[in-house]
Amino acid sequence: MESNDICEKKYAKVKPDAYEEKKTVKRRLTDYAAITVAAMIYAAGVSLFIDPANLAPGGLTGIAIITSHLTGLETGTLIFVLNVPIMLLGLWKFGLRFMVSTLYCVALTSVFTNLLAPFGAATDDILLAALAGGTLTAVSIGVVFKCGATTGGTDIIIKLLRRRFPHLRTGALFMLTDVCIVSISAVVFKNLNAALYAAIAVAVTSVVLDLVLYGKDSAKMIYIISDRSEAITTRILEELDIGVTYMNGVGAYSGKEKKVIFCVMRKALAPRVEQVVKEEDPEAFMIISSAAEIYGEGYKSYFSERL
Repeated sequence: MESNDICEKKYAKVKPDAYEEKKTVKRRLTDYAAITVAAMIYAAGVSLFIDPANLAPGGLTGIAIITSHLTGLETGTLIFVLNVPIMLLGLWKFGLRFMVSTLYCVALTSVFTNLLAPFGAATDDILLAALAGGTLTAVSIGVVFKCGATTGGTDIIIKLLRRRFPHLRTGALFMLTDVCIVSISAVVFKNLNAALYAAIAVAVTSVVLDLVLYGKDSAKMIYIISDRSEAITTRILEELDIGVTYMNGVGAYSGKEKKVIFCVMRKALAPRVEQVVKEEDPEAFMIISSAAEIYGEGYKSYFSERL
């Protein structure tokens, strides 16, 4: 009987650890599968749209395209070579585990870029090339970031900057670093139009990247000051299932105490809240503003890494 109890205790102790290990392995395999697909998407954006149109929309890829134009070397090969010193910096700052996935992504991106290059341009329209290339590269970078890796190059530098300045958004940082490279491309290619189209690709990448990383997190914050705060709150809670917080307020002129209703919701629900307030108290004072990032139940987790 005693030996059975010991076995059960050992089994109970080992089983969760084995389950967690299996779960971790499965998650890593899923991440690497996603990185593989993302690398293919990135390479397609570069080889089929950006590179054939002589666009250098920033990043180390932009530098590789410019260098390829000057030297005749393959863009994919240059992407890998130029990444080596930056990956060594990443190894120092982020550790081996992070850099293994990044090295895997960079290597695949380089290989796929060279493999797809012979297919040539997917479109002769330079504007479509800028839009499609910018969108594809942004989607791939976002997916890779979510898997805990990067596509190398300025991604690593930007991840370092995000640690130092967490209030800055990833897309905005990419845009800042890319402006310099786009400006250089105008000189190298001796084509201002190509540089302007590259700038369009940079803008598209910035917007799409933030959308991929942060989703449609943009929400509405509403403050409501009303004599019928309880009736409004009841309807918001029951009809819209939106959390409500009361804040105590005092009118500076009247000295009258009031309950200020504060609530945060998805954009789509904001008009319905406005309608409730309008029906319950047309004289209510209401302030509506936007919230870029929301953490907590129903939104993003506090424990997820800021990208």
